[in-house]
Amino acid sequence: MEFLDYFSNVFTFYHLALLIGGTFAGIVLGALPGLSPTMSVALLIPFTFHMKPESGLILLGAMYTATVAGGAISAILVNVPGAPANIATAMDGHQMAKKGLSREALHYCFMSSFVGGIFGVLILIFFTPPLARLSLEFGTTELFWIAILGITIIATIDSKSVVKGLLSGLFGLMLATIGDNPVLGVERFVFTDHLEGGVNIVVGLIGLFAMPQVLNLMEKYYSEKHPVLSTEGRSSLMQSFRYVFGKVKALSIGSFIGSLVGIIPGAGGQIAGLVAYDQTKKVSKNQSNYGKGEPEGIIAAESANNSMVGPSLIPLLTLSIPGSPTAAVLLGGLLIHGIFPGHEIFVSENTAPVVWTFIDSLILAQIFMLIIGLFLSRHSGWIMKVPDNYMAVAILVLAVFGTYSIGNSYSDVLIMVVLGTIMFFASKAGFSAVPVVLGIILGPIAENNFLLGKLIGGARYGDDWMIYFTTGTINVTLIVICIASITYGLYSNRKSKRST
Repeated sequence: MEFLDYFSNVFTFYHLALLIGGTFAGIVLGALPGLSPTMSVALLIPFTFHMKPESGLILLGAMYTATVAGGAISAILVNVPGAPANIATAMDGHQMAKKGLSREALHYCFMSSFVGGIFGVLILIFFTPPLARLSLEFGTTELFWIAILGITIIATIDSKSVVKGLLSGLFGLMLATIGDNPVLGVERFVFTDHLEGGVNIVVGLIGLFAMPQVLNLMEKYYSEKHPVLSTEGRSSLMQSFRYVFGKVKALSIGSFIGSLVGIIPGAGGQIAGLVAYDQTKKVSKNQSNYGKGEPEGIIAAESANNSMVGPSLIPLLTLSIPGSPTAAVLLGGLLIHGIFPGHEIFVSENTAPVVWTFIDSLILAQIFMLIIGLFLSRHSGWIMKVPDNYMAVAILVLAVFGTYSIGNSYSDVLIMVVLGTIMFFASKAGFSAVPVVLGIILGPIAENNFLLGKLIGGARYGDDWMIYFTTGTINVTLIVICIASITYGLYSNRKSKRST
């Protein structure tokens, strides 16, 4: 219980001000498409140079926690995820907002984020040593099978047709191969200079979600029908609390999967949210309601991507191996302040007070995130009342700004517009953006680890292929889970077709 000894360090006026300011700024920045948690934390690091180590880490930790949750605001209100981790949230969250339940959707989002976040920090506090050893077991082949597990949900997630879901996912995987081969360095599918850098994940996310939304809003505005949405909401704060904490199954699945994915280096919150959403859907009694405004989908996705935050710091603090891209940026923040991760970081007289104060601040950051998020959700109706033409222009400006800020590249903006236009017309034919984005995210993870695994297998065992099937129980377990996921997905899809 050593962490309890340092709570008093957090309860100073200066540190509480940093926590509140960082949390509020993180929620706002997280809601802006393109400003991902990684970018937000990276932009903040220079401001911590002249702070004390614990003060700088408190500010960075509050920003990290809040931006992950803040990305759900734009996902719910305008169907544009603020970050890849909020993709699954948009599928049911925006449908609830279209029904006039934006306030309830945001309530569910921040409450489940709070539960997942607290769960993840407790995992960080009590299970760091054994989980750090477990994270070392995940090599190239294990990461390859995790990517394949993510790919197995492409066919069924947010798509009414398995065939169209698979085609959408394959299109995303193809987009992920554009650019340089990660091993040989040769260019692939680069028929114009604009594609030399490939398709950035965030560029694809903004293009596939934001641009179709802009075109849909303009199409709706210039049509004769202008539906008026109710924005008052139907439930009180206490009713939302009772509802969320009554969904034990969705909270448990989301928090567990998010924590597990968090300790795996390089996996990230986007995989956690989508896998938790898919697994919750498979065990739900309301499968047919998913994608139409099912609150369980929001609860599972948001509890997963926030429970990932704490465990992603376990390999970082003990092994110098970041569990997510944002954790990699936090590693830079640690090193700048002279804190070098390792097994002694929690017991050394120089580093223990700083690290435990930082971890304790993450618990308070979850509380402030909940309070500020619920306060902002009261005013969500303002967004839903904005006329379609104004909303379209606002989303377009944010999309262009967010896309250009990623690499200060005009090519990224052009790719964003082209992908968005293609997706707008594809959605008319029943194709979904979610499998495409999932393919873009998982493509590089699967390809890089597949190629590295082949090289390692050839050098160590003289066989390129058997390394994926015979190197430890983790690989075998993941293969069994992949097969079970595919089988259950096909079974549930066939069952839903029969009932229809």
